[in-house]
Amino acid sequence: MTATPTPVPAAPDPMVVAETLTTLMQNAAAAVRTTMVQAATPQTLPYDPTTLARAMIDFNTSVMMRPAALFEAQAKNWNDWTALWRTMGERAMGQEAAPVAAPAKGDRRFSDPAWTDEPVYDYLKQAYLLAARQLQDFVATAPVDEDTRAQVDFASRQMMNALAPTNFAQTNPQVARRMVESGGLSLMTGVSNLLEDIGKGQGLVSRRAPNDFELGVNVAATPGAVVFKNDLMELIQYAPTTDKVYRRPLLFVPPLVNKYYLFDLTPKASYLKWLVDQGHTVFVISWANPDESHADNGLDAYVKDGVIAAMDAVVKATGEPDVDLVSYCLGGTLSAMTLAYLAATDRADRVASATLIATLVDFGDMGEWSVFTGDNDMKAFDRYLDEKGYVEAHDLTKLFSTVRANDLIWSSVVNHYLLGDEARASDLLWWFDDGSRIPARMLKEYGAQVLRGNRLREKGGVSIDGVSLDLGAIRTPVMIVALKDDHVAAWKNTYAGRNFFGGPTRFLLGGSGHNAGMINPPAANKHGYWINDAAPGDADAWLAGSEQKPGSWWPEWQVWLDDAAADEKVKARKVGSGKLKAGEAAPGSYVRVRH
Repeated sequence: MTATPTPVPAAPDPMVVAETLTTLMQNAAAAVRTTMVQAATPQTLPYDPTTLARAMIDFNTSVMMRPAALFEAQAKNWNDWTALWRTMGERAMGQEAAPVAAPAKGDRRFSDPAWTDEPVYDYLKQAYLLAARQLQDFVATAPVDEDTRAQVDFASRQMMNALAPTNFAQTNPQVARRMVESGGLSLMTGVSNLLEDIGKGQGLVSRRAPNDFELGVNVAATPGAVVFKNDLMELIQYAPTTDKVYRRPLLFVPPLVNKYYLFDLTPKASYLKWLVDQGHTVFVISWANPDESHADNGLDAYVKDGVIAAMDAVVKATGEPDVDLVSYCLGGTLSAMTLAYLAATDRADRVASATLIATLVDFGDMGEWSVFTGDNDMKAFDRYLDEKGYVEAHDLTKLFSTVRANDLIWSSVVNHYLLGDEARASDLLWWFDDGSRIPARMLKEYGAQVLRGNRLREKGGVSIDGVSLDLGAIRTPVMIVALKDDHVAAWKNTYAGRNFFGGPTRFLLGGSGHNAGMINPPAANKHGYWINDAAPGDADAWLAGSEQKPGSWWPEWQVWLDDAAADEKVKARKVGSGKLKAGEAAPGSYVRVRH
């Protein structure tokens, strides 16, 4: 029989090639201009670029002074590589062979079938995974101090993430297929995309389509209005969707990083809309996106002129003396400070219940985030803040992306540059890229007192407006919600925080990560969650005794809030019907500010 010839893909449309080449040249010109401007402009970096280099030198020196550990690792590594070569030989002879190295659960880089079905790609995959594992194992057991180990572990993982065979056109089967199918047009488009991103001058990979969402139209679109504003924040009240509402209003405190509408994405995923639909009178803080004039706003300002000012406004708007306080991430840490401040000033009854989602109050174990808090890096960061008066949003985006480089950097490099795909429409990615600055004083005080000093957990360790804070004096019922795969506020560290509150606490563990686990509407029926009414001192013991349930944690939390509320419902409150009149329609103006 005559073999069927492999079909040759049709050549790309010459007009499309010409248009792509024209765009590429335009993007190249913009990239050159941006690069020249940046090269001529002195840049103050928010970190010390020599920190990791010094750690690597210290690591290598320590290892070479103890050669026995190196020889032992080399012997073990040789055995692993021998096993890999043996299995590859067995596959070449048509035999079944168990892999020596396999991707970790959740590692989507090698999902293309060719990485398993094709021997060459299978070898590249396993060789890479084996080398990465051996390097991590050696760093974990090397005879060095823990600070050096943390720095080198971070640097080595970043290096291995970058060197993955998925990140190179020559070694990625999906990229090779796309190049053949498109007649090379995909790679030309990818180079154009790369040059376009260089021309933007922010050092970020485009991960989302630029114009698929519009504030107030298809994101941040829950009906409401601004009822109060000051220099630091706008307070939005949402229109009711039920005839009756809970007597006690609900105030949501978002973090300062990015903008509040993570909780009001598209209507089907909006946490704030869901709260309104449950019968809550919902208020949310929309923080100002600061400039130089906000540089001196610190912890005092964000507690008093932020959270407490918002609570005062809610009282005027509804006539009710207390609120249910719900908060997330850094907003939760600010809320914990607010609770302690109110307790110390005999105003604890202003808050009837508090929910802290993905919130840390104990920073004793920062995990890989400790890499960024060394003395030299913090000195460099302080110089950066002194010069600007704030941290740039895109520098914060780089920081968070680096910690999850495979998901937030390299997957986009493959899709956008190697495959030539256009960035996809995603409300979550659209929000992630709409960053917000944070003022210099706020970051300095938060870094010195809370993050590095870990003084919030100590009685009197942190003060607001001269008032010493004590988390143990808080008697308000607190619900702590953690997220199992959270890379920002690790769930076990979040669990440890419940031990510092003086009143009743309940802990709930949601599935997924920091953002996706938070935005988990019941209709999606995803991720699941864990509950356990017991309160053992150890997080693992809590999990071992917990019950896993399917779906969203939102309704479970609502049951707890119902129990904490135990009050009658009243007629729904129209926005502006109280002492505060409705101003600009939601989402207001502060959220629209981009720098």
